[in-house]
Amino acid sequence: MAKFPDVLLAACAVLLALAAPLLAGDPDMLQDFCVADYKSLEGPLRLNGFPCKRPENVTADDFFSGVLAAPGNTGNPVGSAVTAANVEKLPGLNTLGVSMSRVDYAPWGVNPPHTHPRATEIIFVLEGSLDVGFVTTSGKLFARTVCKGELFVFPRGLVHFQRNNGGTPAVAISAFNSQLPGTQSVAVALFGATPPLPTDVLARALQIDGGVVEAIKSKFQPKY
Repeated sequence: MAKFPDVLLAACAVLLALAAPLLAGDPDMLQDFCVADYKSLEGPLRLNGFPCKRPENVTADDFFSGVLAAPGNTGNPVGSAVTAANVEKLPGLNTLGVSMSRVDYAPWGVNPPHTHPRATEIIFVLEGSLDVGFVTTSGKLFARTVCKGELFVFPRGLVHFQRNNGGTPAVAISAFNSQLPGTQSVAVALFGATPPLPTDVLARALQIDGGVVEAIKSKFQPKY
């Protein structure tokens, strides 16, 4: 017969296993909606998300946005533009656990390797054809071509990319299971952080000369 401490330990393990999936996404709703009250952030109140507007101040416009209607400007070094429709742009998304983005690609444009730490992404190609892929934590690349009308999924938190493989513009729509999935560009995180990552750390990690690291850093403007 198992000893009581062993039974208690096993029960705790089962409870933790059952609870783990509940911690993998945005919190569940406790009401019909919680439209983000941006003005409240001007005060001392801070939350994991946004406070709610008073229901009597909510209008239909809080649930509407035309932000994805216009194409983004792809005239940049990477040849792509991401337009987000998340809780920062659409207050009615607050606590609903979903958001979207529009990605425009110039011919041969790239959405560089990046991660979304808080969400899984599913991408739908509206126009053109993309080469896409993600890398697992064991270093395996899953990649393929995704054509107009097709879908591809990038698991939460894994490094992934998209590339327009044609000589005409391409457009895709991404959906996320988070109101604010976050985006961390691998290149910007390594070479555009403030304060900067130590050059010798990057040189040894990437097995390149420190001068090369400094040259790459010069191409990235710190955000802060």
